[in-house]
Amino acid sequence: MNEFRETSLAAHSLSRRQVLRGLGSMISLPLLESFGARAFAATKPATKPIRAAWMYIPNGVNVEQWMPTGEGANYVLSPSLKQIEQHRNDFMVVSGLMQDFARSHGNGGGDHARATATFLTGCMPKKTAGADIHLGISVDQIAAQKIGHLTRLPSLELSTDGQRSSGKCDSGYSCAYQFNLAWKNETMPMAPEMDPRLVFERMFGLGATAGKGPEAARAKRMQKSILDTVLDEAKSLQGKVDAGDRRKLDEYFSSVRDIELRIERAEKFSAQMPDVKIPEGIPDSYEEHIRTMFDLMVLAFQTDTTRLSTFMLAHDGSNRSFPELGVPDAHHSLSHHQSDPQKLAKIAKIDQFYLRQFGYFLDKMKSVKEGDSTLLDNSMIVFGGGIGDGNRHNHDNLPILLAGRAGGTLTPGKRMVLPGETPMTNLYLSLLDRLGVPAEKVGDSTGKLEVS
Repeated sequence: MNEFRETSLAAHSLSRRQVLRGLGSMISLPLLESFGARAFAATKPATKPIRAAWMYIPNGVNVEQWMPTGEGANYVLSPSLKQIEQHRNDFMVVSGLMQDFARSHGNGGGDHARATATFLTGCMPKKTAGADIHLGISVDQIAAQKIGHLTRLPSLELSTDGQRSSGKCDSGYSCAYQFNLAWKNETMPMAPEMDPRLVFERMFGLGATAGKGPEAARAKRMQKSILDTVLDEAKSLQGKVDAGDRRKLDEYFSSVRDIELRIERAEKFSAQMPDVKIPEGIPDSYEEHIRTMFDLMVLAFQTDTTRLSTFMLAHDGSNRSFPELGVPDAHHSLSHHQSDPQKLAKIAKIDQFYLRQFGYFLDKMKSVKEGDSTLLDNSMIVFGGGIGDGNRHNHDNLPILLAGRAGGTLTPGKRMVLPGETPMTNLYLSLLDRLGVPAEKVGDSTGKLEVS
């Protein structure tokens, strides 16, 4: 028997999360109602895993344009949040959260480094530019320690800015604080990946093929052939599942192929630019880069490759410009707006750009069906940053959205207004509970935030 078929179809013993293997490839299929994702007894509801993601935007926001008014279900969307108005019932605005250890506490400048470092840890970073970094474990890694063994990847760390774990970045703080959201422990950041090709290969176990030269090209051709073979074998499942699962498999295969093609287009473009060094597999367009990473995250959640992910859309202090938005100015420089109306208008354009990308992600999550619910229904997504107003460098009343329904335990479509000094880590305690990860503390938490 063909070795792929023997692995994937033997004795019809399909697990809840089918995995197909071949010559180093590993293809996780989406949850299929036809094989174990449904209840075994008619009276017992199907159990679907809860996923969690944390997404970071840099340099604060135009607060007047970003923050809505009112509270509860009848709150009024702000001009910036109208970018995702079609998803109003899929997210809640959580106002009043703060990160106290992003403040100076006698350590002088460095708000950008501290904002990023504390966002998921709630811990004070040691002010050093040397190797003696010290922070704390991040909420995603607290969860990964408890549930990471249930999936092939314990967690997935993404970025558009690459990896930096040493050197001096912001006012005497190590670059490790500014370029890493996830921390495995007090001294070990989880380096994020910015190359979609490498993320794709990590997810599917294809091995490193992102190099250049004849050998790398040969490896890519071989891996493509392997992926074709495994996907062909996977398609044989379609005769063994119901109509709903056949549609789900078709959508899944299309998603895998679409991501592959987008990565290949980016690689082809980079190969045609001899005078500009563009990392292979990274799209030239920032928007395309973000959306490709979002697509990979959705695919990782859809296949239960992981249930935990972080994505730094840009590090705090980023000086990226946005000429495609009519904003040729550097973002960080603009954030020191000194109430200049023209600068504030440009900041609002950048804020709205990031919100549109988030809207794209929500669309993708909602398009993936899981029985009578969607992938977004079974997820918790935190989107926001560690600075409120970039001009003031304040770390209270942060711009935070919480999307998804966490399997029916969250009710989006409203605005929660909390007392202004509520630790953001209190929210994280509540999210960990929903992941089945009880924890007494996350960083500087003072108690579980009652959010529903």
